[in-house]
This record gives sequence, structure tokens and C-alpha cells, in this order.
Amino acid sequence: MNFVRRIDGILNKFEAYVLIGFLGLLVVLAFLQVVLRDIFSAGFLWADILLRHLMLWIGFLGAAIATSENRHINIDALRRFLSPAAQRIAGVFTDLFASAVCGLLANAALTFVRDESQTSNTLFGGIPGWWGEVIMPIGFALLSVHFVLRAILRAEGEPEAGPDL
Repeated sequence: MNFVRRIDGILNKFEAYVLIGFLGLLVVLAFLQVVLRDIFSAGFLWADILLRHLMLWIGFLGAAIATSENRHINIDALRRFLSPAAQRIAGVFTDLFASAVCGLLANAALTFVRDESQTSNTLFGGIPGWWGEVIMPIGFALLSVHFVLRAILRAEGEPEAGPDL
């Protein structure tokens, strides 16, 4: 269980650092765009596209962190009526099912990004468009991994980390 917790912690720290960096970049760049447009009637042509893709990256990284902390959206109306042991078993199956769904979505997103890499779409400055979209298969894969780690920890009896909504 310590090994699983350690892997989860390492992934969490990495995701959090990247998320903080991207969020800082997003705030600074958006602020610069507003100032440049309002005061100088100018701006960076590529900034809006980058901001859009940064939001995509921030969303997926935030979802991965939320999943790791068991704070993702879930509907547990039926599970609340089960005994604690049955709740744990149902939680393990739910996490494994969610992991499988995220794995399928990662595969579909990988196909999408692979197809996009065959086009001549660019973000800005000659950067291929698929570079900004590569977070989709990575993000869904991260979600899948976090759900598996949650299932393992839950199966071993670790209490849930998220809020009891």
C-alpha cells in the first residue's frame, strides 16, 4: 500500500507543478492580452489559441488531481444504503469501471490526435496543432491510472480522501 501511495503522491506532485505553471502562464498571458488590447489596441495574435489550449491542459490536469483525491463527480445514492464492507466493494468496482471507460477514451483520443498529426493544422508559429491536443489521451490515461490506484487503496481498506457529499 505504501508503494501505491508513493506512486500516487509522485503523480500528484508532478501534475500539481505542471498545473500551477500552466495556470500562472494563463493568468499572465490573459492579463497581458487585456492590457495590450485595451490600452494599445494591439495584442499577440497567437495568445488566444494558446490560452484555449492551456485551458484544456488545466482541465485535464485538474481532473487527474481531483480523481487522485477522490473528489471527482460521482453518484453514490445507492451505495449509501450498503454496509461499509459492501460500500468498499462497490467503490472498487466503480473505480475499475471508471478506469476502463477512461482507458477507452484515452484510446479514442489517441486516434484523434494521430489523425490530427496527419493534417497541416498549426497552433501558431509553425507548431503543429496536435501538440496542444496531446493532453487528451495523456489526460484520460492519467485519469485511468488514478482510478486504478484509488481502487487498490480502497480494496486495501484505506479511507476515502475526498469529502462525503
